[in-house]
Amino acid sequence: MCKAARNVETPDPLTAALQPPPDETPAERRAREHAEAQARRVSDQIDSELTAERLAMKRKRPVKLLLLGQSESGKSTTVKNFQLAYARSSFLAERAAWRAVIHLNLVRSVTTIMRVLAKELHGDLPTDEDDALSIGEDDEDIDQASFNPPVASSPFSDFHHSLLQRLAPLCRVQRTLEKILGAASGQEVDSSGAGDAVAPWTAGNASRPKEFVVTSRSGWKSALSRVGGGRGSIDEPRQPRRSSLASRSSNVGREDEEPDETDELPMVQEAADVIAACAEDMWALWQDPDVRALLDQRGMWPDEGPGFFLDDVRRITQFDYEPSDDDVVRARLRTMGVQEHRFVFERGLETEREWLIYDVGGARSLRHAWYTYFDDVNAIIFLAPISCFDEQLAEDRRVNRLQDSMALWNAVCSMQHLAHVKLILFLNKYDLLQKKLARGVRVFDYDLAYGERMNDAATAAEYFRQEFKDILVKYSPQRRGFYSYLTSVVDTKATAIQFAAVREAIQRNHFQAVICL
Repeated sequence: MCKAARNVETPDPLTAALQPPPDETPAERRAREHAEAQARRVSDQIDSELTAERLAMKRKRPVKLLLLGQSESGKSTTVKNFQLAYARSSFLAERAAWRAVIHLNLVRSVTTIMRVLAKELHGDLPTDEDDALSIGEDDEDIDQASFNPPVASSPFSDFHHSLLQRLAPLCRVQRTLEKILGAASGQEVDSSGAGDAVAPWTAGNASRPKEFVVTSRSGWKSALSRVGGGRGSIDEPRQPRRSSLASRSSNVGREDEEPDETDELPMVQEAADVIAACAEDMWALWQDPDVRALLDQRGMWPDEGPGFFLDDVRRITQFDYEPSDDDVVRARLRTMGVQEHRFVFERGLETEREWLIYDVGGARSLRHAWYTYFDDVNAIIFLAPISCFDEQLAEDRRVNRLQDSMALWNAVCSMQHLAHVKLILFLNKYDLLQKKLARGVRVFDYDLAYGERMNDAATAAEYFRQEFKDILVKYSPQRRGFYSYLTSVVDTKATAIQFAAVREAIQRNHFQAVICL
């Protein structure tokens, strides 16, 4: 008992040290209290500055935005719209280099049509190894075997035969541009495991050629750098000249040789000259009623796919052609994997704020990579192309593309990890939905639940919107708002208005997250 009492009475050493001296005078006490007050003010000021610094650092963190959706949903086009609206100087720095991509888009459309026409003229289409239209063809001269005169029973005339012969140099141009932009034919992918890596404007029973892809993490930036993105050389005025690209082999390269980088800009220039020389024949091919009827019969509608420029042949083949903003947004350059884009705002209250946008590949084989980008994300824009209600996945022809989008949306909505992340739905490609329904395709034929609703774009879009909303309401871990926009991301003016609303919502969500940290 006495021992316990002694322990209670024993003073705490720290407390004893903080006690004022027992013989402290009033003057000494005032000096001590003044020094202690000054020390507290200094400590409080340091704490306040550290807190402000931490908050400022949090506020300066990039706004992290994730773009999700299946292949061909419009993610890359959305990135270009964002860059155009809020980081215009970087957009302008790259715009001139997109000319080579636009020319490649044009040439690919033409050579795909040429393949279909050649098959119609001569029956079975040659294999890639001996087809003159194959981008892997290595002979110095274009093999003319595929352009022999049509058989007597063919509905096409000698005009079409001679047209194919005159357009044959475009096959070499296509291969040259693809090599320069960064991928040899051996890097192309087919539909077996890489998503919708084929011409997206072809129906299931049509010829579906392999599509050129860029596999670099930096996406189109690495490709554009190879053709002078931001440099003046590709924009310099030039004079028409006769080209020998179709017949020479020294600068084209073989399968085991890449073009010398010092020769790439002249080769891009020379490719443009060949394209310009073929302009009228390309226009004639596209405007020919027999060719258009053949494409319709094969279920091929080039004007409904990305990267379509056949209506602009005469404009974009001019020697002084420079891409417009709309041209760049419409241009098609397929990227594989996850693409990271950093943009710094150049105007408004958010000037100098950095946005980090991830364009995550939507092919089935790439979707496992989505989860690693969910941490610290401020918002997700999910793109669902509603025009694909009658299409199937390239990876699995048994799966409807729109149903696949809904399944992906379900998976994103139901993730507990994303319960506090703002989800924004872009019901994209509304313009293509309008075209498709206008030519007589019926939604009911592919979705029996559509019932007897009117077969117009507005009704169909509202029906699809409600389907996605029901999924969000049913499967979200907690109650959340439904933010949806009917979009045609190739329409830059309309998309800019929608982006303004989306940006404001994302910014509010970002600041709220910062305050909570």
